Amino acid sequence: MSANTMAPSLTDTAVENVIALMRTTRMPHARAVVAEVLATAKAQRWDPTEVVRVLLEAEATGRNASMLATRRKRAGFPTGKTFDVWDEALSTLPAATTSFLRTLEWVRRRENLIACGPSGTGKTLLLEALGQQAIDQGMSVSWLSMEDLGALVRRHRIDDSVNKAIARATNVDLICIDDIGLLPVSADAAEGFYRIVEASYEKRSLAISSNIHPSGFDELMPKTIATATVDRLLHHAHLCQTSGESVRLMQAQNGKGTRPMS
Repeated sequence: MSANTMAPSLTDTAVENVIALMRTTRMPHARAVVAEVLATAKAQRWDPTEVVRVLLEAEATGRNASMLATRRKRAGFPTGKTFDVWDEALSTLPAATTSFLRTLEWVRRRENLIACGPSGTGKTLLLEALGQQAIDQGMSVSWLSMEDLGALVRRHRIDDSVNKAIARATNVDLICIDDIGLLPVSADAAEGFYRIVEASYEKRSLAISSNIHPSGFDELMPKTIATATVDRLLHHAHLCQTSGESVRLMQAQNGKGTRPMS
């Protein structure tokens, strides 16, 4: 049969049977468009291979979108911001540095990123935007705070399963830990931070933001833990220091922190 020969008429029952088979074989995305695709194929006299291609492409595209959505949800990003809202003019980081970080080559090499500087200078936005981009490129990401790490240690110390919990927490390509030094660090949080750094060393990438330079971490936690943590953290790390006034404060002072009331 040539590609231009009219295909046999498909009855509603035949279409329903195809949909049922797709449900059985777990092809929800192709199933959602199969009736429309078959109708179009009949009207435009598609070659059968084109029908198969379109349906498989719909399934592949849908599955990829679902996987990305699942990875984003599991990551636990605080705001959902991406580089779409990044303003290079407001960043004190060199444009070349930002461009390099966005390649994510450092994640592929299992290197770390440390962004330190005053509050409001774009550290959290940088980490989140990089994490979102990593997910877009098929990587897995986890977003944590020091409080999360303290709670993890306390919760799993009861049944002596801390090591297993840390293994699960580090079973991703990129681990982001935000706002170190903003609040007092408990003994449990310090232990959790060390465990995460130690478990990730040369195996996973860490991206952290901090109000203080890592050399000052011994002001936040016991010196022995701080020394061991920073030693591993800095060994394969890119250190980026932000500076200047808080962008949030400047926007608020210039009337850009809110939308005008209608």
